[in-house]
Amino acid sequence: MPQKIKVGLVQINNSFSNQNYLPYSIGILLCYAGKFLKNKDRFEFSLPLYKRLPLDEGLRRLEGSDIVFFSVYVWNFRISTELAKALKQRRPGTLVIFGGPHVPDRSDDFMRKYPFIDVACHGEGEQVFAALLENFDAGNWDKVPSISFIGKDGEVVNHPKAERLKDIAVIPSPYLEGVFEPLMKTHPQEHWIALWETNRGCPFSCTFCDWGSATQSKVFQFDMERILKEVDWFARNRIEFVFCADANFGILPRDLDIAEYCARTKKKTGYPQALSVQNTKNATERAYMVQKILSDAGLNKGVVISLQSVNPGTLKDIKRANISTESYQELQRRFTRDRVETMSDLILCLPGETYDTFADGVNSVIENGQHNRIQFNNLSILPNAEMGDPEYQKKHGLVMVESKVVNIHGAKASSKDEIEETQVLVVGSGAMPKEDWVRTRAFCWMAALLHFDKIAQIPMILLREVCSLSYREMVEVFLESPLKEYPILNEIRNFFIDKARDIQNGGVEYRYSDEWLGIHWPADEYIFIKLSAENKLDAFYKELEGLLADAIKSRFVEIQADLLHEAVHLNRSLVKQPFQTADLDVELSYNLWEFYRSVLTGQKIPLENKKSRYHIDKTRQRWLSWDDWCREVVWYGNKKGAYLYDAGQSMETDISRLAGHT
Repeated sequence: MPQKIKVGLVQINNSFSNQNYLPYSIGILLCYAGKFLKNKDRFEFSLPLYKRLPLDEGLRRLEGSDIVFFSVYVWNFRISTELAKALKQRRPGTLVIFGGPHVPDRSDDFMRKYPFIDVACHGEGEQVFAALLENFDAGNWDKVPSISFIGKDGEVVNHPKAERLKDIAVIPSPYLEGVFEPLMKTHPQEHWIALWETNRGCPFSCTFCDWGSATQSKVFQFDMERILKEVDWFARNRIEFVFCADANFGILPRDLDIAEYCARTKKKTGYPQALSVQNTKNATERAYMVQKILSDAGLNKGVVISLQSVNPGTLKDIKRANISTESYQELQRRFTRDRVETMSDLILCLPGETYDTFADGVNSVIENGQHNRIQFNNLSILPNAEMGDPEYQKKHGLVMVESKVVNIHGAKASSKDEIEETQVLVVGSGAMPKEDWVRTRAFCWMAALLHFDKIAQIPMILLREVCSLSYREMVEVFLESPLKEYPILNEIRNFFIDKARDIQNGGVEYRYSDEWLGIHWPADEYIFIKLSAENKLDAFYKELEGLLADAIKSRFVEIQADLLHEAVHLNRSLVKQPFQTADLDVELSYNLWEFYRSVLTGQKIPLENKKSRYHIDKTRQRWLSWDDWCREVVWYGNKKGAYLYDAGQSMETDISRLAGHT
């Protein structure tokens, strides 16, 4: 009997909260090969490497492999290349094969830069994986599609991509076929996260994304029986979190049935506890219904509304003009009305976006009812997105810098030999020069701190409704006013500007704090913690009230003398803080809490001059250490902005009439 060919498998994923992803990409390749390989008994497949390990440990686990397949993306590319390089040095005869979204279709430079990679695979991997194994003994890749390699003459050979699998149902499910059972039995201590596909493809072609380009638009479906059985598998194996890799969940009518089945399964079994999906574009009614089902079942932690930009020129430049912004805005209004928590995504420095269009876009998103969170994402370049093309970059004047990949709320490298991943960030463009990028980045953090971290949301909403000040205008007051008399506000502004310049020079996106949980914080959250821990909140609110009063006065706007003061006082009283030992009663001259809440829910009531007494329960939910408060309030409250206590029921006595204002 001929000796078996040993195949090593590597799909290194990030760990989150002591949970690790099952290596789905590797699993589905094995399923396809197991079904279609003619000589499958010739191969012995190792257990996949699924998480980061010291280099020597990774090499030990791949020892003796004749072939090693790597599945790579931005979060594992450098560690994969370092592992492959060391593997090749230790055993030059090992065939090293790279696939995954981070392998560029424009591969000539890639193959020259990484000579230890023997074969690069492009596009869908199942057919290529099987063909490479079939042809391993002969060592001839002439009939293998979708690959690149350096030929005997030293030139890079690029084979055309294979046609996509139209009937993806021919691929068995790695969950149902038991592919992961040996891995799970070997690592019983792990808490697993599942990746899940119900369909493949994306009909959109946004230039910053490699999803549509990778799948060539058309959407193909896995069969419904398989999908429902996979949900049962998640429940049976107590998978707490499932990440759905569909580009547009809700695009198909059956997605409603899938969401309902997941909800019923959770109600019956308790699992999965959470299901993360990427909302479809344009299908407003179905997207709403899907997310409402998931929200009502507690399967999502909030609906993500991925706008990216609301500027028509930018949407055209990034080939997103066929996606209705109004559909997203209508979703936001409906979710607000039904009190379903949402978060919106915007991307900085997309082509055609200026400081003014971006700041106006932020203003319009808040006006439309987004008061929980806007996630302001830096634009990064993916190799197989259209934006990865040097000609596209030149056309739009993109200024790029390489930066270490650091996860939001992620810890520092745990060992000295940890290999750090990098990304390419856009920090300027023809439409948004570098200084404007700094200004825009600082604007985002200031808006996040004041409005979405809730430390000034009540007075900001009051001034918008009573004085017609725009949200953009109020954020810019803190960024552009002379702050000589306001040292704390000046320090905050300078911190944001300095951090933006640091990123522009290749620094990481977040601010590490060894003192506060030893993790990386968004700049706004870092300031929120700093103000609290250094006992500066009272001084901050005094300066905030003074600066806003100056702004009102300079704009010749009239407001009741005590109204701003009471709004600031109420906001200060509601901010969650550690070490609270007593509840608080707040007496005001206006129905400010009810008025504020009515704006948040999109069902506005009049602001009335009415004696109002609010009881703030600060002792039912308590944090007796800075670590607990940082983790449970600032970190876990990020997406939904859960930074304020509830004011509870008020006892009111009408004393006059509506508050007069202009």
